[in-house]
Amino acid sequence: MTPLVLIPGFMCDGRLFDPQVRGLHKNHDITIAIPTERTLGEMARCVLDDNPGTFALGGLSMGGIIALEILRLAPDRITRLALMDTTPLADATQNYDIRTRQIADVHAGHLESVMRDELKPAYLVESRSKPAILDLCMAMAKSLGPDVFEAQSLALRDRADLQGALAHAPEHTLILYGAEDRLCTPERHHLMHRLAPHSRLVSIEKAGHLPTLERPFQTTAAVQTWLA
Repeated sequence: MTPLVLIPGFMCDGRLFDPQVRGLHKNHDITIAIPTERTLGEMARCVLDDNPGTFALGGLSMGGIIALEILRLAPDRITRLALMDTTPLADATQNYDIRTRQIADVHAGHLESVMRDELKPAYLVESRSKPAILDLCMAMAKSLGPDVFEAQSLALRDRADLQGALAHAPEHTLILYGAEDRLCTPERHHLMHRLAPHSRLVSIEKAGHLPTLERPFQTTAAVQTWLA
């Protein structure tokens, strides 16, 4: 079986990829990597240490940023790359104080309100499935807890620009995004496609930041094509 490592987004666990795992597990040895280290480099090195040899790599949002750092560190280890609803850019300057304040709020006992009021509203498009997906996002965040919130926030806040890593993208690279993503906009994905011109660019209609859950069949089909 082809080894496949999937890295979820911020404060998400393997449930983010449940529809894809159900569609792929018969033909692929799938590992879900949950990053809990405090820097992007530490996160990337942990994934590399836990998954010896070569493997296909996919990540969504923060997971895609970690995938780019893995590509920068060890391009020869990555046979195929899927970057989903993510960005190669460093964190915006104005986010520094916001993330620092959110960490303090979460440690003061306000994880649920920070996720509900500040983060989750920007994730999804309007749909009948939105309430259930938001409930799942909250459940994932609560299961990970304040310490992981801090570690992941620091890694995102302090990350460097990773555009240069795309020069080493493998031939089989998928760049996939929700057409209505407001966090990692379509323009960011077109930028990555220009930096890795052999990549395949896929827009998932009627999806926001989490197409793996919002449009699971379309997203799984695109991932299956990437792995074929």
